[in-house]
Amino acid sequence: MEAKPLLANLLGDSPTVRVLDYLLTERELDFSITDMAKNSGIGRATLYRMWDDLIKNEIIVHTRDVGKAKLYRLNKGKPEVKKLIEIDDMLILGELKKKAGSKDKHKKMEI
Repeated sequence: MEAKPLLANLLGDSPTVRVLDYLLTERELDFSITDMAKNSGIGRATLYRMWDDLIKNEIIVHTRDVGKAKLYRLNKGKPEVKKLIEIDDMLILGELKKKAGSKDKHKKMEI
């Protein structure tokens, strides 16, 4: 069974949250529409339904063209996106602390 994205645990598991979670996780890279859909675990048609909102709200921006493919990335300069990045980082740190804490408990039990 595949683990639910951290952001989906907080905001609910929807296609938009899955795309945002993927883009936040891979925030330094740019992707084609096909790659975004595939790696987010949603269909291209689903991504196309939300595409105009992502562009209009400047959540993603066009970065370059590679052949016929247009590549997009998370718009890290937008204040709202910066806050999403902070939330994502907090969720990741919290998860890492939980896992580190559970490993410490197992070590204490072994001793």
